[in-house]
Amino acid sequence: MTPTAPDPAERYVRLAHAIDAHVEGFVDGYGGPPEWADRARRDPAELRAEAQALLGEVEAVEDDARQTFLTVQARAMDTLTRIVAGEALPYEDEVRGLFDIEPERANVADLDAALASLDAALPGTGTLEEREEALRARVVVPRDDILRVAEPILAHLRERTRDRFGLPDGENFTIGLVSDKPWGGYNWPLGNLQSRIDLNTDLPTLLPNLPDLLAHEGYPGHHTEHATKEQRLVRERGWREHSVQLINAPECVVSEGIATNALRAVMEREEVEAWLTGDLAGVAGLDPDDVRAFLQVNRAREGLKGVSATAALMLHADGATEAEVLDFLRHYGPASEARARQSLRFISQPTFRAYIFTYSVGGDLVRGVLEQGGTPGFARLLTEPVTPGQLRAGVGS
Repeated sequence: MTPTAPDPAERYVRLAHAIDAHVEGFVDGYGGPPEWADRARRDPAELRAEAQALLGEVEAVEDDARQTFLTVQARAMDTLTRIVAGEALPYEDEVRGLFDIEPERANVADLDAALASLDAALPGTGTLEEREEALRARVVVPRDDILRVAEPILAHLRERTRDRFGLPDGENFTIGLVSDKPWGGYNWPLGNLQSRIDLNTDLPTLLPNLPDLLAHEGYPGHHTEHATKEQRLVRERGWREHSVQLINAPECVVSEGIATNALRAVMEREEVEAWLTGDLAGVAGLDPDDVRAFLQVNRAREGLKGVSATAALMLHADGATEAEVLDFLRHYGPASEARARQSLRFISQPTFRAYIFTYSVGGDLVRGVLEQGGTPGFARLLTEPVTPGQLRAGVGS
């Protein structure tokens, strides 16, 4: 009789919580057995040994997809235990080790061309920043109105998601407003198919950005992915490693790629723009022409998506000062000082200093899946454990 290989899920989950005792926030959400969530602080050398043992254990996993996922996740844990133990990794190696991706730097000539397109798209007179800030001010949703305006958006996105991808019975989330955070929105997986979504109001909330934000965090983004994988992988297949969601691990590249492309997965751009300049402008009490002008500016902004990641490389790899990085963010954002400082705050935090690349790299990888594999390709990402390396190789398209 052939002995059954040990299930690595318990070691994986316990190690994740042990790392979280040193790196608070590494465990982003957990819905598994409470006794596995032991955060007793352990010696970093012991954590490194546990990560090595986990890597050895996952080699015996028979299911190829499960083994591939656990291997890259365990490698990220090994990288993080090295950092916890005091090893100073070069920043690019930190990004590679945690996320199974290459940190990509934007080409300055491309950024300059995108700035020229943005300059041409912005109405009015004055500097580029002045004109954009004036336009932004005309499409703001007041803080007290955000949840009211969000309600019909979420209802429509949920209907589209259910029709296109299906949703587990009993999934749900709450949504609330917060402040003094480094991010714009956050989905907290709570287990049992539930989430909590927080929208940060440190900076004004703009109507044209709201459908994308709510799709990113809710339907068919983070909440949908977490709930679907809990149903399909944990409840149906017994792969309890998916009862925990980790920050600073390769799964985040795929998760942020899903979320970055979430709105695109359920609505064509023309549909979104007609919705925003029609019904949603009416709900928010905004001038459709202002919304339309902002959408044109957003199209021109697409060439600037690598600015924050490049700023992180300047800060952590090139040795640039905070003042130099702020100047870069303000020029190529282009951004007001408040928005540039918010970006700097995000890429400066230990938890998110390398995370910034999950948006740009993950977004490009999942966009490729959507373009080549359409709805079935995106659906696979919601239901199966796919790694960044597999997406680079075309798996899932």
